[in-house]
Amino acid sequence: QLQLVESGGGLVQPGGSLRLSCAASGFTLHDYAIGWFRQAPGKERDGVSCISSGGTTIYADSVKGRFTISRDNAKNTVYLQMNSLKPEDTAVYYCAAVQKRLCLISTRSWYDYWGQGTQVTVSS
Repeated sequence: QLQLVESGGGLVQPGGSLRLSCAASGFTLHDYAIGWFRQAPGKERDGVSCISSGGTTIYADSVKGRFTISRDNAKNTVYLQMNSLKPEDTAVYYCAAVQKRLCLISTRSWYDYWGQGTQVTVSS
């Protein structure tokens, strides 16, 4: 059974950092493009960042310079390092996977598999 599990969310003060993890089970992430999306209350689920199977990365303008996506194929895990967090980063964060080389952050339907999400709250 293919499964993605996010972890690492929590409550952090503005300016703080969190590292989210997306662990895969039932399949090997090596051949998959992985995306991170987020959904704030009352808003659409938007793309944040993604990494292709070859390691090419894409970031939304709102997180460029603050977030870093990376993958550890040996651990079958993708990470999202989030620094200089702002209140507007508050959302449920989801990772998604597709067995393609290319990754996208503009299209949710590109991805076939989704995790259950992890809550990130940025507040003082």
